[in-house]
Amino acid sequence: MASQEIEVFAVCHAETIERGGAKGFSLSRIDDSGESRPFPIVVVRTFGNDYLGYVNRCPHDGVWLNIGSGEFFSPDRSFLRCGRHGATFEIGSGFCIDGPCTGKALEPVALAVIGADVCLCGVKLVEENRFPDPFEDSDDTMDIMIHPD
Repeated sequence: MASQEIEVFAVCHAETIERGGAKGFSLSRIDDSGESRPFPIVVVRTFGNDYLGYVNRCPHDGVWLNIGSGEFFSPDRSFLRCGRHGATFEIGSGFCIDGPCTGKALEPVALAVIGADVCLCGVKLVEENRFPDPFEDSDDTMDIMIHPD
C-alpha cells in the first residue's frame, strides 16, 4: 500500500489564540482546476484547550462570521455567531441551532497542533512568495554613516 503525504500548513503559534477565543485567517487555496481561491478560516480555542477550525463563511449568505463587529461569538461567548443575520452555531460541531440557516452547519477544517503551532491539514494552499523583510532581524550588521551637510 502506497503512503500518501498530507499537506500541512502552520497557521499560527498555538498561544496566539487565548483560551475561549477565536481568530480569523485569510488564506488562499488551490482548487481542483489549479486556480487560487480565497479560503478564509476561523480557528477557535476552547476553554478545554482544544483547537477547532471552520471555513469563515456563514451557510446562509456566505459572509464572514465576524462581519461588522469583528466578533465570532454570541455575547455570552457560548456560541459562534454570524454578525450579519445572527445565525447561532454550536462551537464544537458548527451546527446552526438558530437563525436563517437552522439545520445547516459551518464547513469544518482539519487542524492539528504540531509542536507549538496550530496547523491546517489536508488543504493545498497557495504558498506566500514574498520578498524578505528588510527590517527583519538578521545576523548581518550594517554600519550607517551620516554625513553632515
